[in-house]
Amino acid sequence: MPVTNLGRLHLTAAQKTAIDAALTTIETQLLPVTMNLSAEERTRFGSVKEINKLFVNKDRDFYQTQPSLASPDVDWVEFEADYQDRVYADTRLDRLATVTRLLSDFKIAHDYDNYQDGLTDYDYSKYKAGTKAPGFTEKVEELKQFFPNTNGGGSGDGTTAE
Repeated sequence: MPVTNLGRLHLTAAQKTAIDAALTTIETQLLPVTMNLSAEERTRFGSVKEINKLFVNKDRDFYQTQPSLASPDVDWVEFEADYQDRVYADTRLDRLATVTRLLSDFKIAHDYDNYQDGLTDYDYSKYKAGTKAPGFTEKVEELKQFFPNTNGGGSGDGTTAE
């Protein structure tokens, strides 16, 4: 017997509104300070690998502990502002990745429930079509297109449903 009602908890209208408002607030705060990079720019500028981040961290350490060794050609105030923004963005990206995972798991549970309920309804419709109940033969004919490899059989686990 399949698991039923995996996604038994639902968002209220107020929760949906609050989530959307929070996302709008995030977008509103980021738009004035971010650039919309092209794919080529993302590739070119996004090539700072972990080893290079370690280099930046070490260079910053030198500046903080031995400022007499720092280049006068570097705007160190801007360097520190960039560094702090990078650290802030990195930790927020981690948080957003967690939020993305939470929403994805939430969606998967509800997708699974919908699919299982659809299979139950389809099996019921096939049964009713077998009794010649009006309308069910047409319904089964419409729904069987979604099961091309089973000649219209509907029971499955739904793990590949999108």
